[in-house]
Amino acid sequence: MKIQCRFFASVREALNETDETLELPATVHTVGDVRNYLRERGGVWEEVLGEGRALRMAYNQVMTTPDTPITADCEVAFFPPVTGG
Repeated sequence: MKIQCRFFASVREALNETDETLELPATVHTVGDVRNYLRERGGVWEEVLGEGRALRMAYNQVMTTPDTPITADCEVAFFPPVTGG
């Protein structure tokens, strides 16, 4: 399955990536699985997307949770929590 990943703010800066098209293995079914799949790259990917890190996720531009199922050609985005004043 092919999806589009987008990275924003400090996540984008740390990964030095804005977006990426991914061809996922059949074992990846949810937004959380995408996060784990990317973490397996190690290094900065594990650091930025690691377990326990404050991280927001969106599925097709809607805030979501790790258990949200993904579909072919969807968009999954990762970004830090945002605060306003």
